[in-house]
Amino acid sequence: MIIRFFHKMGSPRYFYTVAGKMIPWFMTSFVILLLLGLYYGLIVAPPDYQQGESYRIIYIHVPAAWMSMFIYVVMAVSGLISLVWRIKMTEIFVISSATVGASFTFLALVTGSLWGKPMWGTWWVWDARLTSELILFFLYLGIIALHSAIEDKRVAARAISILALVGVVNIPIIHYSVEWWNTLHQTATITKFDKPSMDISMLIPLLLMALSFKLYYGAVVLMRARAELLERDRNTRWVQELIEGDAK
Repeated sequence: MIIRFFHKMGSPRYFYTVAGKMIPWFMTSFVILLLLGLYYGLIVAPPDYQQGESYRIIYIHVPAAWMSMFIYVVMAVSGLISLVWRIKMTEIFVISSATVGASFTFLALVTGSLWGKPMWGTWWVWDARLTSELILFFLYLGIIALHSAIEDKRVAARAISILALVGVVNIPIIHYSVEWWNTLHQTATITKFDKPSMDISMLIPLLLMALSFKLYYGAVVLMRARAELLERDRNTRWVQELIEGDAK
């Protein structure tokens, strides 16, 4: 059943229709979870015993950093599929995800600097995690620029898919940098499920924010993918029929 669904999603017309129905649900769920996460994170959760109120920026910074890596992995997997099986929808997902991923990466870098100033006494240090996250931001920008520079979008899709695959090596570097090198960043707190370092009252809103960010990504990438699909297929029969149907 699931395999059949994904197979059908490879059809441009079917994808366009289904994505249009999914977007409102994604956006509504995103807003609800975002408001809940912000309420519990900024108001209900207690201050940190070491960082005080300033720790609350993690409810934006940490989910944004997670999303910066998650989206790039999605792009790399989509790029691999597009290179091997030449599926148009996976090509579209690579470029449709790039701008969203770049935005989350930029947000992670900015909020990290805002957090670093009171904690470390400086806006920026060239430690392993910060530097590798900055490299990730440049990879996103490179993919966007490369796609814009090549007029033939099928050729552009293959080029950015290769770049996404090459750059994916940076993801484990970001994740394990705090363990491989001396860094100002704290070690894992959320992923230590056997004994997490974060109190449950602080952890729940963080997970709510992380889920809301994923729903936001889902909604935006579907919107961008639909727009990109219409641009590519503007001269095809199904788009002409869609336009004629909307005109009636």
